[in-house]
Amino acid sequence: MDFDNIIGQDGVKQRLQQALGTDRLPHALLLTGPEGNGAYPLALAIADYLLQAPAMTSHLAHPDMHLVFPVFKKDSKPTPCDTFVRQWRDMVLHSPYFGYSEWMEAIGAENQQLTIYVEESEALIRRLSLKANQGGYKVVIVWLPEKMNAECANKMLKLLEEPPQKTVFIMVSEHPEQLLTTVRSRCQTVEVPPLRPSDIEQTLVNQYNIELPLAAGIARACYGNMCAAIRQITGGSETSQFLELFKSLMRLSYGRKVHDLKIWSEEMAGMGRERQKRFIDYCQRMTRENFIYNFHNPDLNYMSVEEAEFAVRFAPFINERNVIGITDELQLCYRDISQNGNAKIVFFDFALKMIVLIKNR
Repeated sequence: MDFDNIIGQDGVKQRLQQALGTDRLPHALLLTGPEGNGAYPLALAIADYLLQAPAMTSHLAHPDMHLVFPVFKKDSKPTPCDTFVRQWRDMVLHSPYFGYSEWMEAIGAENQQLTIYVEESEALIRRLSLKANQGGYKVVIVWLPEKMNAECANKMLKLLEEPPQKTVFIMVSEHPEQLLTTVRSRCQTVEVPPLRPSDIEQTLVNQYNIELPLAAGIARACYGNMCAAIRQITGGSETSQFLELFKSLMRLSYGRKVHDLKIWSEEMAGMGRERQKRFIDYCQRMTRENFIYNFHNPDLNYMSVEEAEFAVRFAPFINERNVIGITDELQLCYRDISQNGNAKIVFFDFALKMIVLIKNR
């Protein structure tokens, strides 16, 4: 991966290339920003420049490039990243624009808790104590360092405080506020903003052969998240499923059909936790979009054709009297699912509250 292949982010690329060209790159970088912004491709491009072996780095097979990412325990024992390195390479090589849900699916961990365990930092200490295989730099790329457990984070801190010679750490974080303050302070932070819709649109047209009108609609609706755009064109069935579930929830709530809402809740409980969280995110977006739809300014709306067709009749039900209440309940629902709450109870409770809120016109 080189800088020329990265979507957009011209300002960030220029800044990083200047640091590399003048040999002023710090030993520890923290690339931050929301999912799908291209931070991981940027990390790969930096590694490609430092290691000077495109053939190996492009296949994620360079012996001096160490990849760290969250995994789950197998047989109730902490598992090193190497156990899942084949799946990691397959996913990244398929597309370096991926998210947490893609990784969960790749390793069959839909209902697992992913963590970077202390064994990973101990393995890094051993590997980095050796001379570089190719005689140059050693590069460590940590995806989602906020997933490090406390022991791992503290040992990583020692590595950052006393880095081995010619070793560069690149951390790619979506929630840097969850990192230890001491870890953040040892890194130079580079904020990577969401992608511009025009950059996503151009990529969809040029690389995925999507027709311009459809590409423009997808680019507007994904809020600068290339992962979301790819999901739209490769996994559109999930988006369609979410729309139908959202419609069903709202219609049943309006009709006060408690028994049917219970069945709806059981259907939701049958999904994996990560998909449940994505559905709640989808509900939050649809709530916001339908509220804005009432202002009759198309430039402010970011919905697909199917979503907009539903909004024609549904939007009046999301208004100043209930939009905050619905949003608050969705946030509570997301919190409870994230904390492993009983999904049947969480979604049924939310559905019952929607009966009251949706009637508040």
